[in-house]
Amino acid sequence: MTAKWGKHDHTVLVLQGGGALGAYQAGVYEGLAECGAAPDWVAGVSIGAINAALIAGNPPERRVARLREFWDRVSARLPFVPPASMDLMRPLFDQVSSTAAFVFGVPGFFSPRMVPPFFALDGSIGALSFYDTAPLKATLEELVDFALINRAGGVRLSLGAVDLRSGNSVYFDSKATKICAEHVLASGALPPGFPPVEIDGELYWDGGIVSNSPLWYVLDADSRMNALIVQIDVFSASGDAPKNLAEVQERAKDIQYASKTRFNTNRAKEIEALRLALGRVLEKLPAALRDDPDVKTLAEVSKPKATSLVHFINRHHPRATSFKDAEFSRATITDLWQGGLGDVRRAVAESRWNRATDVSEGMRVFDMTPRT
Repeated sequence: MTAKWGKHDHTVLVLQGGGALGAYQAGVYEGLAECGAAPDWVAGVSIGAINAALIAGNPPERRVARLREFWDRVSARLPFVPPASMDLMRPLFDQVSSTAAFVFGVPGFFSPRMVPPFFALDGSIGALSFYDTAPLKATLEELVDFALINRAGGVRLSLGAVDLRSGNSVYFDSKATKICAEHVLASGALPPGFPPVEIDGELYWDGGIVSNSPLWYVLDADSRMNALIVQIDVFSASGDAPKNLAEVQERAKDIQYASKTRFNTNRAKEIEALRLALGRVLEKLPAALRDDPDVKTLAEVSKPKATSLVHFINRHHPRATSFKDAEFSRATITDLWQGGLGDVRRAVAESRWNRATDVSEGMRVFDMTPRT
């Protein structure tokens, strides 16, 4: 890529959950592809898992087209894109769109159950959710080549979910698991809208219930990994004070689903600081101890790694409501996609593309968030 981010052994995409807001990730990916990005690992949660599967499950030359096909399909119910002259009507238009998604579902994604869950038999799958995600399974099996994901040397794919019974976070990783459409569905099974997904006798829900960002999983996977990590968040932790109840709900959702980002980044910096401190302590040991097996093990752990975290955060869609993650109109999906693509193109044109905003030993952070 055309940036001075250092030399790395791996390029990783980290994709947060957020429903319709995931169109922003697709736009950012198109911009990164224009710059020659070639991820060898993609990790995602919820809608991020769907985008991740579309990327990992297609050859580089088809990825943007497959992403566009998916997002065009799910925004097909209200395909009209209003002209700028109708901007004053957009809040009402968006509200109608999100209401339509709740009532009628989203094409190629989910459909309402014929029998509401209140009238379904306890214990049945129909009693556990308002919507059926069979349309999404069909869409994934059409647009994603799972054989490509599972073949040796394929792009690594990691999908975050939650074990319904234990409450523990679980990652389905193509490095150890044969990935299929059910694993993607499990990562996005947000209750009570979507039903849990059964895999090998266990039930799974949306990974965002525990952590909406897979960054921690990537950082913990290999303590010595030298990687360029591109994190694309669709919820922004920072924002303006709300002026009404709808904005209160929106702001609370933003904070809730963006909460782990700073924690994970700070934790990574703390671990790097400890690693370097350990290296300095080992250098003070007598030469006679250098060949001790335990010292050799600690010496290996203490080797610094060079991680560059490139961070994109969605700050678009100013007309958003508290249901912005369920607003699948073509107008909004187009705005979000173009917003992500524009953020990359602007970042490339500015000096901050090559300037770390936060530097610590072993880790550099490049903040690509658009200035407001």
